[in-house]
Amino acid sequence: MRWTSGVRPFAPFNQSALERHPHHEVIKTFRYVVTLHAMLQRGTPAVESQLLDTRRAFDSVAVDYDGPRGNNVLIQRMRRALWNVVRDELPPGSRLLDLGCGTGIDAAEFARCGYRVTATDWSPRMVERTRALAAHAATCSRIDARHLGIHQLDQIEGKFDGIYSDLGPLNCVPDLEAAAAECARLLRPGGKLVCSVIGRICPWEIAHYALRGRLRRAWVRAARGLTPVGMNRHTIWTRYYLPREFYRVFAEYFSLCGYRSLGLFMPPPYLVDYYRRHQRWCDWLGRLDDRLGAVPLLRGMGDHFLIVMSARSRS
Repeated sequence: MRWTSGVRPFAPFNQSALERHPHHEVIKTFRYVVTLHAMLQRGTPAVESQLLDTRRAFDSVAVDYDGPRGNNVLIQRMRRALWNVVRDELPPGSRLLDLGCGTGIDAAEFARCGYRVTATDWSPRMVERTRALAAHAATCSRIDARHLGIHQLDQIEGKFDGIYSDLGPLNCVPDLEAAAAECARLLRPGGKLVCSVIGRICPWEIAHYALRGRLRRAWVRAARGLTPVGMNRHTIWTRYYLPREFYRVFAEYFSLCGYRSLGLFMPPPYLVDYYRRHQRWCDWLGRLDDRLGAVPLLRGMGDHFLIVMSARSRS
């Protein structure tokens, strides 16, 4: 891992009691089949409506999502953290699957570095932006952009060396257990899953809205289940996670390499105007992020967290 301090970046969990169960492999196989079946059967009207709401929201901002809304200096800092981890974990030439590619910024960066990327997104307009970006790059042959949501991963075949999801697409998945099973199916044993996920505890956000008397907004991340979040007069259905509750969903198929916070001391991306007014102060806070973001008790907080998992062998 390429982190900027001498602090150990990641620390593993203890093995669960399930893994010590004498019938663990039978239980795993049964749950895998049940989860795959559930993914195909749970297309309820409510879930379909929420998925369409989220798609419309991202369609509505696709035209300028490379700008301050989706790629300002604070977001770029988070992107670089994920880029560094993927490059450290997987050599150039590896086959990568991008879950929620947006306008293709991550896919283009990895293609430039020699990776082969299958880029997917639930928003057709975001996929159009990715294809346009790939067409103007010298590395366009290394990017395959597809209009597929994370809930449709059963439509993808083949094996990947790594899967990544940057800046929260997995927060919008209605059935994360099904997505975890599909990621396990698509990764070779030992392949890496690298995700930056919107966290449940963001001190900056709590303080920002509480000081303005907007207490409901200050604690929106404490909600359980899918939560409606506004963007551009549309609704994104979002579920927030602590790192441990997020990993728990993947634990049957993946071992944990580690996790760290992103945006703990730095303001969240929607406060980029505050960052510009106080850039020297915020850059110093950024150095604190780099040094302390992997420290226990702190690594579970922040605007996002970055988590790395390794696919288990399945016999």
